[in-house]
Amino acid sequence: MKYDVNGALIGTDLPLPLVNQGKVRDVYDLGDALLFVATDRLSAFDVILPTGIPRKGEVLTQISLFWFGLLGNVPNHLISADVTTRKELIPYAKDLQGRSMIVRKAKVLPIECVVRGYLVGSGWKDYQKCGSVSGIKLRDGYQQASKLDEPLFTPSTKAAVGDHDEAISFERTAEIIGLDKATTLRDMALKIYSDARDYAATRGIIVADTKFEFGEVDGKIILVDEVLTPDSSRFWLADQYQVGTSPVSLDKQYVRDYLETLDWDKSAPGPALPAEVAKKTTEKYLEAYRMLTGKSL
Repeated sequence: MKYDVNGALIGTDLPLPLVNQGKVRDVYDLGDALLFVATDRLSAFDVILPTGIPRKGEVLTQISLFWFGLLGNVPNHLISADVTTRKELIPYAKDLQGRSMIVRKAKVLPIECVVRGYLVGSGWKDYQKCGSVSGIKLRDGYQQASKLDEPLFTPSTKAAVGDHDEAISFERTAEIIGLDKATTLRDMALKIYSDARDYAATRGIIVADTKFEFGEVDGKIILVDEVLTPDSSRFWLADQYQVGTSPVSLDKQYVRDYLETLDWDKSAPGPALPAEVAKKTTEKYLEAYRMLTGKSL
């Protein structure tokens, strides 16, 4: 295992077949299942930074587990979050427990299922330019961070590490995976977002937008990877939300805002983060978990 100077886990080296190394997760083949290890790596502007965020992988995993439980009617890939149920993982349990999931193997669909409930980020930029988001025409009168009349399904392609996702239309999604699957993804993503948004509102959090990934097992579409975490979503503090501003968030926007102050062209390699920025980001992730679940990690 590789830790940085702040104690963040930034790499794994298990004696198992490595299936994939993403921006955050290292995925290993267990034969009849997969092991997802959420490291403390952080990507910003699609570049993995050299500085990790201590405990970030733990928070991502625990928040995903919380949502899998709350959204119990949505089929997902989780088998167990207890790595000691697999004898080959017991020697590494100290590093893996709390930040890992043993999951079903699924054929992951090549679509990022983005749902927007508020107009912010790239969606706000598109709206300012052409009055549309991902080809969906919107009414006049929205401001930055306005709540949309209805949540929007704005899918994108899944880019390789270091590349940028490309926003696509629903029609293009249907061309890639077929109309039936595209319709199922859209309907599932919108329903999960709406249910999660309504719950989070009771906890003082606005889920401004999020992205989901889905896969197929035996012809059935299931929810895979992480779900509704500070990495895959924008979480805003409801008591500080104000239309027309960039709301206070509990996600990696804090790091993005810091990076915007630097003379960096947003290409690899990314700059190292000061220890205080990493520490503050850890605090934001832990606070997101506490507010959503009512418990502390």
